Amino acid sequence: MQGRTALITGANGGLGNQVTQTFLAAGATVAGVSLDIRQSDFPDPNFTAFMSDISDSASAMKLAKEVIGKLGKVDVLVHLAGGFAGGKTVAEEDEATLDRMLDINLRSAFLIFRAFLPHMRQAASGRIIAIGSRAAETASPGLAAYALSKAALVSLVRTVAAENKDLGITANVILPGTMDTPGNRAGMPDADRGRWINPQTVASLILWLAGDGGAQVSGAAIPVYGRDV
Repeated sequence: MQGRTALITGANGGLGNQVTQTFLAAGATVAGVSLDIRQSDFPDPNFTAFMSDISDSASAMKLAKEVIGKLGKVDVLVHLAGGFAGGKTVAEEDEATLDRMLDINLRSAFLIFRAFLPHMRQAASGRIIAIGSRAAETASPGLAAYALSKAALVSLVRTVAAENKDLGITANVILPGTMDTPGNRAGMPDADRGRWINPQTVASLILWLAGDGGAQVSGAAIPVYGRDV
């Protein structure tokens, strides 16, 4: 990744920490984006922190202007920002939860893609990788709002891939099972973590998709289910 610039949303989250460190170790220049991120989160000269609410259209466009202005380009866009809500059936679910899942998991992706795609299209080069969820393809009771938002994300990524297939831009989405992150450990203390996905596995896959090896992979929804295949 020497000479390449990667923008990572949710850069200091449970998975984001691993992905950001992986890209920095590979020699990339990294723009780390989050609602609450500091330069000190990653003490590396190739890291720059950008605070932004990417679920807001004006903020996403402002972020693109700032990142391109400061770093000159974005070769790789890794969209990790997202959220989870569950526990209610469709009959019980409230619209506020549905709206929140769509904002966090779908609207933010749409807005960040829209903000940076013109720069990638002009450069005729780019890699877009998003994190979805196994829930996008496997129905489970009580996860309707979350699963809907992640399924729509898969459709969005595949549309981006189709629209840019002749412009040197790839777009893929990874569908992991439950990942072994601090947040999931806190939320599910009694779960069998031996069946969970190691975040480094996902980070390594993202890095591969972002590099030369992934140049001919686009429009894919890649399952990472571990022992729960």
